[in-house]
Amino acid sequence: MSDGFRDEELLAATVADLIGDVHHVAVGNASPIPATAALLARARGGGHPYVSLLGSSRHTFFTDGGVELFDCAGQGRIDVFFLSGGQIDGEANINLVSIGDHDRPTARFPGSFGSGYLYYVVPKVILFRTEHSRRTLVPHVDFISAPGMSDANVYRTGGPMCLITNRCLFDFDRARRRFCLASLHPGHSLNEVVEHTGFEFDRPAEVPLTPAPTATTLRLLREVVAPEVAEVYPQFAAHVFGVTRAA
Repeated sequence: MSDGFRDEELLAATVADLIGDVHHVAVGNASPIPATAALLARARGGGHPYVSLLGSSRHTFFTDGGVELFDCAGQGRIDVFFLSGGQIDGEANINLVSIGDHDRPTARFPGSFGSGYLYYVVPKVILFRTEHSRRTLVPHVDFISAPGMSDANVYRTGGPMCLITNRCLFDFDRARRRFCLASLHPGHSLNEVVEHTGFEFDRPAEVPLTPAPTATTLRLLREVVAPEVAEVYPQFAAHVFGVTRAA
C-alpha cells in the first residue's frame, strides 16, 4: 500500500493507460493484473475496447478457448495481448520452458502455449513481470520460447511494446532492440532498478515517476472492475479489493 493505493492498483492503472484507444484487448490465463487493467480500460471507455478474458464466461465471446484466440489474433482482430516469462532478457526474448541445460534443467516452467505465435501477430504486446530481479530479468534467456525481434526478412506484424514490473516501466525500442527506462514507480529508485536488472538498458537524464492512479481511477477499480475481475480471479479480488465474489 502506498499513498492510499495498492501496488496492484498502480500497475493496473498504468497498463490501462498503455492499452490506449484500441478495439480489442485479450488476456490469457493466470493474468489478474492485466485482466484488471483491461477491464479498467473498458470502464473508462464506457464499454470500449472489447475485452476477452480467457477462462471467463462473462467477458469473452470465445467458446473454444485458445483455439479461437489464436484464430482471432491471426486475422488481425486482437490489438493488445500480454506475455510474461520465467526469464525475460534485454532483447525482449521470453523463456517459458526451462532454466539451465535443456536436457538437465534446474527448473521447468509451464510451457510456451501460444506465446511464440501471438508475439508475432499481435501489434501491441505488453510484457509484465511482478518479480523484478536478476533471476527473472536476465542478460540472455536460457531458452527462447518467443523471440522479441526477428530478422529483417521475416514478416511480422506483432512484437513487444513495453515491459512493466513491480519496480518500473520500460519502453522497448524495436529499431534498437533495447529497453529504455520510461518511469519509476513511487517508492523505487534508479539505483534499485539498476541493481535488480540483469540486462543493460537506456535511460533519460531525468527519469519520471509513474503517475499515481487518480481518485476517479481508484473508484472505477474498486466499485466497477473489482466485482468483474472476481469472476475469474476471486482470490486476487479478495486480497486486493476485499471483494469475495462477483456481483
